[in-house]
Amino acid sequence: MASNPLPADKNTGALQAKEYTTLNLGPTHPATHGIFQNVLKMDGELIVSAEPTIGYIHRAFEKLAERRPFNQITPITDRLNYCSSPINNMGWHMTVEKLAGIEIPKRVQYLRVIIMELARIADHIICNSVIGVDSGAMTGFLYVFQWREFIYEIYEELCGARLTTNIGRIGGLERDFSAKAWEKIHHLLKEFPEGLREFENLLVRNRIFMDRTIQCGPISAERALAYSFTGPNLRAAGVDYDVRVMSPYSSYEDFDFMIPLGTNGDTYDRFMVREREMWESLSIIRQAIEKLDKLDDKTTYHAEVPEFYLPPKDEVYNTMEGLIWHFKIVMGETSIPKGEVYHCVEGGNGELGYYLISDGGRTPYRLHMRRPCFIYYQAYPEMIKGSMLSDAILTMSSMNVIAGELDA
Repeated sequence: MASNPLPADKNTGALQAKEYTTLNLGPTHPATHGIFQNVLKMDGELIVSAEPTIGYIHRAFEKLAERRPFNQITPITDRLNYCSSPINNMGWHMTVEKLAGIEIPKRVQYLRVIIMELARIADHIICNSVIGVDSGAMTGFLYVFQWREFIYEIYEELCGARLTTNIGRIGGLERDFSAKAWEKIHHLLKEFPEGLREFENLLVRNRIFMDRTIQCGPISAERALAYSFTGPNLRAAGVDYDVRVMSPYSSYEDFDFMIPLGTNGDTYDRFMVREREMWESLSIIRQAIEKLDKLDDKTTYHAEVPEFYLPPKDEVYNTMEGLIWHFKIVMGETSIPKGEVYHCVEGGNGELGYYLISDGGRTPYRLHMRRPCFIYYQAYPEMIKGSMLSDAILTMSSMNVIAGELDA
């Protein structure tokens, strides 16, 4: 940013020191989409520097998890990126399964893929529609947000919850997909593409939207890698890293899909990467349904791990074995083998990983969650330096900063 000439004193002619304005953007500000603070040093409308402050909703998730049985940690993961909480749930379950050596049936893996891709679509809907709102375009938000709500209705059919889902269990799912859930999934696959196209027609080639987002908050591939970016923010800079491809899990290696990339790493590229990823997610869900139809197994929804599944009430009331398993699970008496493991999944906004250390007890000895928000938010001051204040808001929206995950 070119510096303006310093004003001279009218009486002495000596140069005066330049004055800057300090602006508090947050922590309680509607434009920040979360409870975090940015202290901005402003030269008029231009940002000279920024100092972010986090921790306003820190809830000590990792320490909470270390005091709970493994099967009771799932609700804690909901509160990370709550815009796509089923992915958080599945990532945790797979981490424990990896350490315990639990083999997951193919049908369960495909069902998980459907749930995770629905969650990815819901996450991207929220992020991209809010980018539109922050650039002054409200209509697109209204067009697609109804489909985010429809995905939440599918969640309700699967687990009874909408936002914080607590969906699935270690070893698989709590219940099989209901007929109504399948009906809603097929309806989404049929009708959502038209709504997504309408949304894109409003914004993708809109000159005002393009002027507001192109070259807004850019970051190069080199700088993004230096900050350990992942997810759409990294792919928007042109790096084709996707956990689903590089370290496949839940049988993602069985699916054919593209990894959308950008070139400039700016707000427009981040927007477009997420748009194209929604189309790829729809394709993956269709492929998963086709693969499920070809399987001989039509009923399995969890592995044979009675230590993680509450037996049917009929067994609890009438058999000693059922009563014992029910007691052990409810009271957290299930032990996990000693060991150390890291497992990651492709979350809605980047690589979400769990580093788990077990000493063989009923709770984790140590659990660390790799939250993508916490990592890429560190680059925010660099990305907005020299930009206008309004561009700082758009940049933050396009990074998909989720306060619950950032602080954890």
